[in-house]
Amino acid sequence: MSVYEYLPAEIARLGVTRKAAGLVLGQVQTHARLSREREERARQGPAEILNLSELMIAMWECAEWERIAHVMTEQQMPVYVPGQDPRVGRREEQRMQRVALDVAAAEQHGGAPAEMLRHRIYRIVAQRAGSPGEPRLTVHMMASSLGEAAHRAWTVYGRPGGLYQQGSYRITSVEQVLPEPGELL
Repeated sequence: MSVYEYLPAEIARLGVTRKAAGLVLGQVQTHARLSREREERARQGPAEILNLSELMIAMWECAEWERIAHVMTEQQMPVYVPGQDPRVGRREEQRMQRVALDVAAAEQHGGAPAEMLRHRIYRIVAQRAGSPGEPRLTVHMMASSLGEAAHRAWTVYGRPGGLYQQGSYRITSVEQVLPEPGELL
């Protein structure tokens, strides 16, 4: 069986923590404001069909930026240092405990060593064939590569009776959104 090394919310929070490292409070507050605006745009946009969505990602990131601004204010940090943020260490301990429990459960269930998956989150956009002005369908999926993300989306939504088949949709773009391209976990 497979075990995710990082869950989507963990990837989002970790990305924000890394971006915040070394920033002063004003910069963190600017990122918090921008993330609130992104969350609001996601709320006004078309709803996605799965729990892993642009809105969820925006909410996780916004909450983390706001939390970091609060920690910096409360602890009077001149710059954000993740090592001085007690929640960062606790979250990593909790993640490691979750992974250990998931590995034990997977090995107990399957009898074989668990496969550790280090997936990314990809945004897959599909559009009706020959209709560039039509609304697009957007989904977010965890996968190990762009190609796997597209394949998984087509497998789920491209089967007979699926969303892509009902409107003659084709996948027009796949992009990695978490962690940001080039960012390592």
